[in-house]
Amino acid sequence: MMSRILQIGLVIALTGLLFGCSQKGSEKMRESINWDDRQVAINPEDSLIKGQTYLSVYSQIYSETEHQTHNLTVTVSMRNTNIDTIYITNAKYYNTHGKLVRTYFDHPILLNSMETLEIIIAEVDKEGGTGGNFIFDWAIPSHDSMPLFEAIMISTSGQQGLSFRTEGKRIR
Repeated sequence: MMSRILQIGLVIALTGLLFGCSQKGSEKMRESINWDDRQVAINPEDSLIKGQTYLSVYSQIYSETEHQTHNLTVTVSMRNTNIDTIYITNAKYYNTHGKLVRTYFDHPILLNSMETLEIIIAEVDKEGGTGGNFIFDWAIPSHDSMPLFEAIMISTSGQQGLSFRTEGKRIR
């Protein structure tokens, strides 16, 4: 009887230790990017093509009725699919009603060859609502392809998981 109690206690202690370690590791991985550290100056003499991309994101989605929503974690990926470096010059996040929620950066940042940068919107951050939007401004050398903007939305609750993806559309 006593050894059974010790076994159960050991299992509980090890489980707590494992989950505690994995939470610390995942918190470390979620450190946000310091956009000011990534700021660069664009040479005005460079012949760059400028453009703008729209990306839809969902901090929440409806379930069953318009009165019940599920919160989602949003991962926004900004991808350079080129061998050359490119620039993202602005990243703005708007809510369902078109009101600016936040500007992530409003100065040029460099995206290195084949690099991906991410913006994470936590599941508890509901400011974007059911129809959040991003607008990205960018500049690329004339022979390069435009950056790729994608969003992955995910939520897990109990044994249920929900995820889907959106892709940016060039608007200018």
